[in-house]
Amino acid sequence: MAERFSGTKDYVAGEDLMMAVNAAIALQRPLLIKGEPGTGKTMLAMEVANALSRPLFQWHIKSTSKAQQGLYEYDAVSRLRDSQLGEESVKDIKNYIMKGPLWESFQSEMPSVVLIDEIDKADIEFPNDLLRELDRMEFFVYETKELVSATHRPLIIITSNNEKDLPDAFLRRCFFHYIQFPNKETMTQIVDVHFPDIKKQLLQQALEVFFELRETPGLKKKPSTSELLDWLKILLAEDISVETLQTSDQRKSIPPLAGALLKNEQDVHLFERLIFLNKRSERS
Repeated sequence: MAERFSGTKDYVAGEDLMMAVNAAIALQRPLLIKGEPGTGKTMLAMEVANALSRPLFQWHIKSTSKAQQGLYEYDAVSRLRDSQLGEESVKDIKNYIMKGPLWESFQSEMPSVVLIDEIDKADIEFPNDLLRELDRMEFFVYETKELVSATHRPLIIITSNNEKDLPDAFLRRCFFHYIQFPNKETMTQIVDVHFPDIKKQLLQQALEVFFELRETPGLKKKPSTSELLDWLKILLAEDISVETLQTSDQRKSIPPLAGALLKNEQDVHLFERLIFLNKRSERS
């Protein structure tokens, strides 16, 4: 029977997201996940690996990352140094080949999950440089004249924050899914996972403030799910009352401990300006 992902107790996955994961498994294609920061893209790979009892290999992309690093790197500098010191290890070049996450996943004794996280941070050619390896599940190690092929085809989950467009040739090889920002009902389920004992009235009012804040026109950075969870944790630790949140909901003041939600001075100034305008309109 084919493996199927149906969420976990620690990760609230919508029906469409579960279908996308299972489609990628069935098609044996990489799953490209996009969505706002904080919508659980990275966590998805971890939870899929956990749910399917697969090992997880993670590759977190930086602006300086090269596709080759996911396969392997040859440490020529260390080999030169060791040769100058007369080390025996220099006789075998394999001692200086460092395996990347894709190589490790290809050699896994069981099917694995590979996370290629935030692929859009890298150079525009980065995705194209992986086309052959992702298609054929093999690559050649030129230093050792060795062909490395996947023992089991891994499930590859690729995340993107949409900072730049990805090449069409790369997109054709992926199954795509966009994670919509959770609505209040789904967000309530997510919060229940992390704070099962939170009072319903406090949660309801906190969500009202949170979604009202997200809908503020002109925000440079909308607060995300992870920031909501941080905010709730502080509210509970400081024993903030429902009444205090209700005052914020009426746009009479900035929400308490808003530093967990608003992350730059432009958004703080914008919100203060809206509060000022709201108060002035009430007086007139």
